[in-house]
Amino acid sequence: MTSMEFNSKLSGLTTLLHSFAYNLTKNSEDAKDLYQETAYRALFNRDKFQPGTNFKAWMFTIMKNIFINNYRKKVKANTILDTTDNQYYINS
Repeated sequence: MTSMEFNSKLSGLTTLLHSFAYNLTKNSEDAKDLYQETAYRALFNRDKFQPGTNFKAWMFTIMKNIFINNYRKKVKANTILDTTDNQYYINS
């Protein structure tokens, strides 16, 4: 697939990808960021796309995987571990 064909297919999916990104994030700014990251990774890895396979499914899978990775990073960043001793000193 030539880069022109690839870009044409990508631009044809813009509205669908934006809608899917918004459904995942429920936030318009996060959806734009997710779409941008998806488009970047697709363009960067366009040589990994196998012609004759479903381009739309490939793009949606990239977006879903980016969303899952970002979600895991956020959950990990918000995890707080309490390493303090549970000993209380009264009138010490």
